[in-house]
Amino acid sequence: MITSLQNEKIKEYTKLNNKKYRDLEGLFIASGDHLVKEASKAGLIKEIFLLEKEDNIYGEVTYVTKEILKKISGLETNPKVLAICYKKNKEEITGNVIMIDDLADPGNLGTIIRSAVAFNYQTIIISNNTVDPYNNKVVRASEGTIFNINLIITSLDEAIKDLKKSSYLILGTDVKAGKKLNQPNRKHALIIGSENQGIRKNLLELTDYNLKIKMNPKVESLNAGVAASILMHELNNGGDDNQNNN
Repeated sequence: MITSLQNEKIKEYTKLNNKKYRDLEGLFIASGDHLVKEASKAGLIKEIFLLEKEDNIYGEVTYVTKEILKKISGLETNPKVLAICYKKNKEEITGNVIMIDDLADPGNLGTIIRSAVAFNYQTIIISNNTVDPYNNKVVRASEGTIFNINLIITSLDEAIKDLKKSSYLILGTDVKAGKKLNQPNRKHALIIGSENQGIRKNLLELTDYNLKIKMNPKVESLNAGVAASILMHELNNGGDDNQNNN
């Protein structure tokens, strides 16, 4: 059991609340029972910390105090368990793709990851200026689905060019000039823009066509996470038909 906040291991893991150290170590924090269980299923756990005197249902754990759990997690409400997790290695791109262009809100990104898994998108390509997908708030908002999708962080310009070479249809969004939603007849990559600026102009110039969601004119726009979820559902007809579209 570890009781000291000055323990070297605890001090090192606490640094994972900073993106710089997550990138350097290839590790991140998953707090709470559900996230720990999802990380375990994915085989991505390095170490589990469990609150002293709690029943152990997780396998090998290190017991710690509530002060240590709060320090590592960085949360206001203490979790009873958390895991130090390995980042999932990026995989070959297959199936339909979501591309995230400079999204800033961690809740929106977490929602998009969750919806992407729900509607059978297999890869999310994230721009270098988007909020870190391994941010604690993103991980929690994803409800553990972050362990079940291929994540790639790179330049979207280059990624789009590579996807076009692989015969992907590149879809953007435009609330004014976009086309009506129709199911694509081949693999597609859907770009979701930032909350304030939308999709950058240079990326819109690379799309095959842009989409819009029909809605009440009294509403100017939708939350990025909500809009992305609607688009993914409609493009995949609920996700059933394209599950094995490789």
